[in-house]
Amino acid sequence: MPPTHRDEAVIGCIGVLVVATRGQAGPGEVLVRIRGGSETYLAWSPEPLPTGATVLVIESRGTRQVDVSQWDDPLDAGPSHPAR
Repeated sequence: MPPTHRDEAVIGCIGVLVVATRGQAGPGEVLVRIRGGSETYLAWSPEPLPTGATVLVIESRGTRQVDVSQWDDPLDAGPSHPAR
């Protein structure tokens, strides 16, 4: 079996699930903005995550597979000034 090559560049990137993950039952698919474009990877998570969830890539499994965790951007807290 050929060795798997981890993609270190994807670790720490933010992505959006285009196919929901199913936790231990199987992967979903994540679209990640990386290297000046967007790439898709199989996405594994410990718990099921819905389509459209924003995730953080926490590990590369190689062969275009990553581990993800749900991500809530602390800088995206909404408008800084209430509407008038």
